[in-house]
Amino acid sequence: MSALVSSVTTHLCGLPHGRAGICVRMGPVTSATRQPETPAPTVPPRLIATDLDGTLLRDDKSVSERTVAALAAAEDAGIEVFFVTGRPARWMDIVSDHVHGHGLAICGNGAAVVDLHGGPGTHRFVKVRELARENALDAVRLLRDAAPGTVYAVEQTYGFHQEPAYPKLHMEIPDLLAPAEELLAPDGPGAHEPVLKILAYHPELDPDAFLTLARLAVGDRATITRSSPSALLEISGPGVSKASTLALCCAERGISHEEVVAFGDMPNDVEMLTWAGQSYAMGNAHPDVVAAASGRTVANNEDGVAVVIERILAERM
Repeated sequence: MSALVSSVTTHLCGLPHGRAGICVRMGPVTSATRQPETPAPTVPPRLIATDLDGTLLRDDKSVSERTVAALAAAEDAGIEVFFVTGRPARWMDIVSDHVHGHGLAICGNGAAVVDLHGGPGTHRFVKVRELARENALDAVRLLRDAAPGTVYAVEQTYGFHQEPAYPKLHMEIPDLLAPAEELLAPDGPGAHEPVLKILAYHPELDPDAFLTLARLAVGDRATITRSSPSALLEISGPGVSKASTLALCCAERGISHEEVVAFGDMPNDVEMLTWAGQSYAMGNAHPDVVAAASGRTVANNEDGVAVVIERILAERM
């Protein structure tokens, strides 16, 4: 089994509204996988893992007819499709009509696996890999010290809260406005719900510089990445990433990393792209993503994911 799925323990955890799921706790991930320069293997793929924003979705957030057809054709050929995104579960309605019977998505940069079978508004958490409140509070404190002016929002399974100074960056109105230290307190609001990730925004810093600074400041207390063009960071539990959760899901299905084809465009996709047997950076991808992937396709607005899927299916005939 991959190093990504070692030292895994699972337990049932209660979730609000009478919903139950599996909470997964993993030790720190020290190795993602093969080096990007390794030639892509020729093993027939069994699973396609694709990011959404900037990758599968066009810039207007639509899913093109060509892409819908390619996903359906892949599934008809027996290739499972996973959406692997930084989005929270409640933002998955945009693709839940296109899952064609499989209906699983990795959300929150690996913090949750969500069953989409019920359609829009009925998503069910299958696995949750939470950010411990103690780690979250440490990360907030350390990053405030390292980058004064940082403001925070807190993403939970069914709630979204933010500090008063946090800008309007997202689709919804927050459930509560309060300092992050209050939101993350052991007896704070939503204390019965797991914390999936923290969003940290800085109004002045360069996005990549902010990411580097935050990783140095926080260390192994949390995993930090970014998927936004602005200086907006996403902070998850130690070892939690798209790659490590995808590896866990694949291990449960008996699928090796050589049998996975992955697509992405931003730094939060890097670990997944280096882990997968075949991986593709979009034509619009961040330079770190281009360096990590074993291949490249055209931009999201040109249906780059569909282009590769169509080629894979043609080669199987």
